[in-house]
Order: sequence, then structure tokens, then C-alpha cells
Amino acid sequence: MNASAQGDTGRAPGRPTPAQIRRWRRYLADERAEGAIYEALAERSKDPEETRILSGLAAAEARHAEHWNALLGEQARTVRPSPRRALLRLLARRFGSVFILALAQRAEGNSPYAHDHDATRAMAADEVVHEEVVRGLATEGRLRLSGNFRAAVFGANDGLVSNLALVLGIGATGVSSSFVLFSGFAGLLAGALSMGAGEFVSVRSQRELVDASHPTHATLRAAPDLNLDENELKLVYLARGMSEEAAEHRAAERMGRLACDCDPSTSLPVGHTEGDPLPDDDEPDTMGSAVGAAFSSFLCFSTGAIVAILPYLFGLSGLTAILTAAVLVGLALLLTGSIVGLLSGASPLRRGLRQLGIGLGAAAVTYALGLLFGTGAA
Repeated sequence: MNASAQGDTGRAPGRPTPAQIRRWRRYLADERAEGAIYEALAERSKDPEETRILSGLAAAEARHAEHWNALLGEQARTVRPSPRRALLRLLARRFGSVFILALAQRAEGNSPYAHDHDATRAMAADEVVHEEVVRGLATEGRLRLSGNFRAAVFGANDGLVSNLALVLGIGATGVSSSFVLFSGFAGLLAGALSMGAGEFVSVRSQRELVDASHPTHATLRAAPDLNLDENELKLVYLARGMSEEAAEHRAAERMGRLACDCDPSTSLPVGHTEGDPLPDDDEPDTMGSAVGAAFSSFLCFSTGAIVAILPYLFGLSGLTAILTAAVLVGLALLLTGSIVGLLSGASPLRRGLRQLGIGLGAAAVTYALGLLFGTGAA
């Protein structure tokens, strides 16, 4: 059903004001742009169910666009969508990744329809639901991205903050610019190696702990030879958290006492041996690989750390170099914080400012210590 025909039509009585016409035209352009975004994502999706969902969202946006087109009547004309939605449409056509879904989620969450009497109540409700639909579509991508992405963001942020703090602290003591530059390079290399090694050990250890807790195929091989009177197979399922009744039922299936879609004598999957963890393709890998996390952390820490010494690489010195380094790192912190905000569906500006405050606050402490114990700024 057309959204404009559901419940309160939201049609303003009398002749619309110029402000209303401008607002309706903006809404019309944005709805058409959002529909194009979902259509582009649907075309790029390889999952039939996801394609169907995205096509449904595109159809809903078309209904909303028709509402504003009907209100405008002869006043309807082609207008440009908001810069955010225009960018989203462009990115969706080029990439179609979790970044686009995250941006689309935030755009749906910022819908003004709930407070605009010219929109129908059904349209406002649609926008709330759309945000949750897009959130659901983006969930798996966020989980798959969270492992190596976490290492990349933490690495870049640590590189920016730690090396800026190091450079500002040493620079404030009044030593030569060449010494500050050397210290910055030393901090970059030491920190990058430490971050990379730490991420490798952390992810590898976490994966080993998780793998050690996964169920294995051992019961498939052992079931035919178990003592029928002392059925210890039930203990396996009790240990996995099943209830007494469910554990007995599952054990009876494995023993062949109850019919099921499993064969107790079924051989192990190709490439697996007894004791291997059961494959679990339904849950996305949220940890990432140890090597990938280590490489991401090393590379991103190095990239972040080099920003703080760029002024010294280009020949600046003294207070000029310190201020330039602080500005460059501040901009980079705003960028990394904004990216995290976008992917989490939160405010990019708020996340960016949080990163900026933490980073510059830490650097200010070391700079003050440098001034206290040094001979003055170079």
C-alpha cells in the first residue's frame, strides 16, 4: 500500500508555503537517492536473501518518494539530494561494502519524518524499521571486519598518540631537531614491532583457547563401540550445556536407538581427523587471523607514528615543528575516530573529537614534563 494512503496522510491544508516546497523537494530527492543506494547494493549482493531484502527497502523508498511527489504536484522537479546521500549513492555503486551499510544505517536513523507533520505516521515507522533492517544486514560484515580492523584502528591510534607524546616530550627539552627525529624513528620501529608481536600472540592465543573449547568429531567414531549400559556419551552433551532430557535424546540418536538425520558411523568430513574441531560456517570469524592482525597492527602503527615526525623530516624545528606535528596528528585522530563512528553507526564527529581529546591530552602531559625537566623548547 502506498505510504501516503496509510493512516494520517500528513497533507498540509491549503496552499503549501515556499519553505514546505523546498523541504518536500529535498525529501523527494533524498528518497530517490536512498532507493538508488539499495538498488545498487542489491545488484552487487551475492546472497539471494540479502538481495530480496535490499530490493524491498528500495521499493519502500520509492513509495515514500511518491508521497512527496504527490504533495508537490506541479511543483515537483528534479533536485539534488543531500551531499551525504549523494556520496552514499556513489559509494554504493562503486563498492557496496559494510561501510556503505553503516552509513545507510545512520542516514535512516536521522530521518526527520517523526517530527514532520507533512510525513505520514507510516513513513516515520518505516524509517525506524529500515534502520533496524540495515543494522541487521551490516552485522555480519561488522563481525568479520572486527578482528583485523580492531588491530588496524588500535595500531594507528597508538602510533599517532605514542609517537606524538614522545616527540613533544623530547622536543620540549630543547634538544636538537635531529635527536628528536631519531627518537621518533626509534619510537616508530619499537612500537610497531611491539604492536605487531603483541597482536600476533594475542590473536593466536585467543584462537587456540577457542579451538580447544570447540566440540570435535570424536563422538562419531566412538559411538558404535560405547557400552550400552554405561552410556557416557550423555556426559558429552551435558558438558556442552544441554539439559538432562536433551542430552539423553542426543545420545540415543548417536547410539542409533532413535531415528535421526545423522548416521553414527558417518565418516569424518574430508580433510578432518578424529579430534578436529567441528566446522562452524554459520558464525562469522570475529578474531581475524593472527598474521593478518599482526601485519595490520604493524603497518597502521607505523603509518600513524610517522605522522608525528613529518615536520622534522621536512626540516622544521623548534616550536613550529611541535605545533605542526600536533595539528597533523590531531587531524589524523579525527579521521580514525570518525571511521570508527561511521562503522558503529554512531556520530562520526563525536567519536572523532573523543579520539582527539584523548590523544592531545596524552601528548600535553609529556610536553609539560619535557618543559619541566628540560632546558626549554627548542
